[in-house]
Amino acid sequence: MKVKVCGITNLADALMCEKFGADALGFIFYKKSKRYIATEKAKGIINRLSPFTIKIGVFVDETSEYINKIAEEIKINLVQLHGNETPEIAERVSLPVIKSFRISYDFDFSILTNYKNVYYLLDSYSKNEFGGTGNKFNWQMIPEELKDKIILAGGVSINNIEEIYKNINPIAVDISSSLEREPGKKDQQKAKSFFTKLNSLKENLC
Repeated sequence: MKVKVCGITNLADALMCEKFGADALGFIFYKKSKRYIATEKAKGIINRLSPFTIKIGVFVDETSEYINKIAEEIKINLVQLHGNETPEIAERVSLPVIKSFRISYDFDFSILTNYKNVYYLLDSYSKNEFGGTGNKFNWQMIPEELKDKIILAGGVSINNIEEIYKNINPIAVDISSSLEREPGKKDQQKAKSFFTKLNSLKENLC
């Protein structure tokens, strides 16, 4: 199970998360987000990271032309579409795509099949925000056949990572707010404790 730490806004946090074992780092290019980062600043951070760390750009309801332009300029590896993007938009993105779906109590999982050749990210629904709420949705809603094919977001923390690892075992988790001391600023002790706990689970349950 891989770990993506999202909402990176500064080099110190990026290097810290990379050191502790993050497989991927997410940079949010949605200006209304509390964790927004300008593309030029993100580029400067990306240039300092290991080539083996996956860099993900998070976009909300942008055109595929704009996404492809930014992706080329700052050299990200993956694009995350976190808005209401259509399958056609996803198909026109030049890089591999993570498509997020915000899960409400009446969410129709059959919608996922409309999106081809993408990674599915499941996040909590909020009418006010596109993500980063720190709240989890009802994970029991996830169809059994999807559990090991998704990226799980929304309220992932040290308190439930064991449950996730044992009962869902997604291909990755997407974590942000539970590692922060404030929006956009990671907490070293929280990050270290989370990765220590996850590594212990992997050692004991492999």
